[in-house]
Amino acid sequence: MNKYFPLTPKMWQDWAKDEISLSSGRGSFDDIEKLYERGVQEYLNIKLWRDYLDYVEEHDQSVSQCSQSGLSKMRDLYERAITAGGLHVTEGSKLWEAYREYEMAILTINDGNDEEKAKQVQRVRALFHRQLSVPLADIESTLAAYKSWEAEEGNTRDPDSQVDDVPPNVLSAYKKASEMYNARKQYEDELSVVAESEANKLQVFLKYIKFEKSFGDPARVQVLYERAVSELPVSSDLWMGYTSYLDRTLKVPAILKSVYHRATRNCTWVSDLWVHYLLSLERIRASEDELRHVFELAIQCSFPSMNEYLNIYLTRVDSLRRRMPTGLDFELIRQTFVDAAEFLSPQLGIEELLLLHAYWAKLECNIGKDIAAARGVWENALKKSGSVLEVWQHYISMEIERGHTHEARSLYKRCYSKKFAGSGSEAVCHAWIRFEREHGTLDDYDLAIKKVCCRTIFWVYILSFFTFYLRLRFISFSFD
Repeated sequence: MNKYFPLTPKMWQDWAKDEISLSSGRGSFDDIEKLYERGVQEYLNIKLWRDYLDYVEEHDQSVSQCSQSGLSKMRDLYERAITAGGLHVTEGSKLWEAYREYEMAILTINDGNDEEKAKQVQRVRALFHRQLSVPLADIESTLAAYKSWEAEEGNTRDPDSQVDDVPPNVLSAYKKASEMYNARKQYEDELSVVAESEANKLQVFLKYIKFEKSFGDPARVQVLYERAVSELPVSSDLWMGYTSYLDRTLKVPAILKSVYHRATRNCTWVSDLWVHYLLSLERIRASEDELRHVFELAIQCSFPSMNEYLNIYLTRVDSLRRRMPTGLDFELIRQTFVDAAEFLSPQLGIEELLLLHAYWAKLECNIGKDIAAARGVWENALKKSGSVLEVWQHYISMEIERGHTHEARSLYKRCYSKKFAGSGSEAVCHAWIRFEREHGTLDDYDLAIKKVCCRTIFWVYILSFFTFYLRLRFISFSFD
């Protein structure tokens, strides 16, 4: 199921617990570790991170034996957890506390020399200092725990004091973090009140995100977006806002890829997300293989209208066109147009089809340097939509723009006698005469006038005959 759809954090927890209950041996540990790794990458969830940390700490032999590689691995994992959720205002402290408890346990069992013990003490102290600079819900209790710990280490006179013996820089960071928490508390309170209403929760998150953006801290904004999409995973407004913010502000390739990947998995039907995904990949200079893979995934989705598929195809062509100087084969563009025309033509409106074919023909001329192929594009369009005046107009305009007056004249001769909707027939006749006035010889102009006049006389005759016929039928009906 997870191959096609994201799973909720609760599902990841249940899956991991099932696997743990059946596990045996090192191979099982590796598989379960990978399972947790997949889970924490889909949504931000503090409980899932805690389960992951506890599992590794308990079952990884290198960690439980406190080997150098184990210590390094565990610290790296805790740092990743802190990066992912340490700024979570209401639950982030759970990760910080787990990290401190781990380092304190190492300090307790440390039988090394005084120098090693001093380093470990500094690690714990540094964690306290880092946490005290973050606006978290229980920041006051963290300060109390810090004072108590320093007292146990013999480094303070009054553990009950809130200020004595706290380094000035730490105290300053603590006060600033407290102010930041107080400014955010109203939003946290609102989120707790609207827990059962997704629509109201979305509005609170959007207000909260706007507030957080005003401070200009991308890491805090990102964590808040992660909290929002974790609780409202199919909100396209959130994913669009999140990805757009990262495109403008953070621009870190790994993060952009991860967020867009998750956004399109959660909201597969939102074509704009796929378009922005392709553009973002191009900006960070992703490989052609990666771009093609995302494009192919996009056109396999179910969008509400065919115009959205057209937008995906055109975005793909745009990207290929821009990257032609890097050595891509023009055949990639041509094949994309062929596939688009085959897939879209039966269901697209004439305006959209004209956009597709005009772009295709233009690139055949400008990049492919193949005027015959460009004409082939329009000839195929005429086979399907030859009764539509605009198709002829675009074809003729292409020839005129490139100075091919003979070919343009031939097209006018082919279409001037056709019956187009509305005043289209009259318009194409006037266009032909104007063309010969501007580009042709006197003989060409006279021939156009003659052809147009003969056509006009022919249709006047047909109209007169039809009118006479109707009158006869009316008279006959009256006598009857």
